[in-house]
Amino acid sequence: MMDWSEWNVVAILIGALLYAFYGGIYYTFMLGKKKDPQFKQTEGPLKYIVSIIIAFVSSFLVASFVQAAGAEGILSGLIVGLLIGIIITLVYLKNTLFGLVTKKAFYIAVGDHLIIFTLLGMVHGVINGM
Repeated sequence: MMDWSEWNVVAILIGALLYAFYGGIYYTFMLGKKKDPQFKQTEGPLKYIVSIIIAFVSSFLVASFVQAAGAEGILSGLIVGLLIGIIITLVYLKNTLFGLVTKKAFYIAVGDHLIIFTLLGMVHGVINGM
């Protein structure tokens, strides 16, 4: 059972900021400034607000898994984060096989999730080990 008094709010904030910063760079680089008709983006600030909320929720969930696994250190955190990324990859793969996601979108999303969740696992593993 998790000890709620041991939540490291600073780690969750660091993870959320890392996720938001990384996502901004990753998607700017991967999607560029051109409007690809294959990707229909929503207009307005709502997508940015939701992205920040998702960054905080994701950091909190990774912190939960790292703490539940007893991961302390960069390697054990990396393993937890990578496993989360692999699970997300499998979900995207199934959706791609059934034609719900294009191959290009699959590669962009999977690359993003494998990298960021591995990084989040490492951050939380290191901080959990302190």
